[in-house]
Amino acid sequence: MAHHLSAKKRIRQTEVKRTKNKYYARTTRSAVKKLRGTTEKEAATEQYTEVVSMLDKLAKNNVIHKNKASNLKSKLAKHVNSL
Repeated sequence: MAHHLSAKKRIRQTEVKRTKNKYYARTTRSAVKKLRGTTEKEAATEQYTEVVSMLDKLAKNNVIHKNKASNLKSKLAKHVNSL
């Protein structure tokens, strides 16, 4: 158990950041699944730009690794181009 005020504050901040990161990561994963399930070219290209933006934001904030974001973007681009 934390005794210092700064340690207690850090615990509160960490909890808030963890829940935000979890929410954004979960939302992005859902968007990726939705894009993978899309079979129409026009809808897929619109969704692709949104998903890429979400992945870049997660990578920028160190929620996911930058290489993981790149790998996902590459695979999704292949999927969109194959439609």
